[in-house]
Amino acid sequence: MGIIDVLIVEDDPMVVEVNQGFVNAVPGFKVVGVARTGKEAVRLAARLKPALTLLDVYLPDMSGLAALQEIRRLGLPTDVMLVTAAQDAETIKNAFRYGAVDYIIKPFKFNRLRSALENFAFLYNRLNKKDLLEQDDIDRLARGRTVTATEEKAEGMPKGLNEVTLKQVLLLLIKEEASLSAEEVAAALGLARVTARRYLEYLSQLGKVTVELQYGSVGRPIKRYKIV
Repeated sequence: MGIIDVLIVEDDPMVVEVNQGFVNAVPGFKVVGVARTGKEAVRLAARLKPALTLLDVYLPDMSGLAALQEIRRLGLPTDVMLVTAAQDAETIKNAFRYGAVDYIIKPFKFNRLRSALENFAFLYNRLNKKDLLEQDDIDRLARGRTVTATEEKAEGMPKGLNEVTLKQVLLLLIKEEASLSAEEVAAALGLARVTARRYLEYLSQLGKVTVELQYGSVGRPIKRYKIV
């Protein structure tokens, strides 16, 4: 498939520069426009017809969610990924309700955006490759919303694990600057420690987290996990 055009909607010039550099660093993506207000975002989305729009919530003239609603009302052919500091449950819920394909909380690491873009490219290319999709294709695409193309090639999740909890573990690790132990993940998400460890080990096998050993004065070293 060809290059995926991206529109960035962000009013902070420094953030624009960083995000533009991040996007252009991912093979297959190119920033074709920058909007600094919600109204400009809608105008550029209509004129440039980018495959993907990276949209902030906090804009000087209107909420990014209002801009997203207007994009949807006009039927503009762009998918929208929220990239914002807003992390309240209501905003996140409405973003997905209005059709956002992903939600990235600032500040974020390059690997998080790269993973989101690679996942989007996988879905975008699958949907544009065929005129008709079989049920198996649709099932794989639905699963692809929470995993990357690399993960989709895996044999499948181990028995007893599910994608919703896996995504919760991933989001927790993404939000944390420091590494976490299975016990800390379990406490944060209300899981049993052995269950949290299974998810963390699975993410380690997928190459999504690194494992560090913390040595104490006595006993076995504690494994600590950090997002790649």
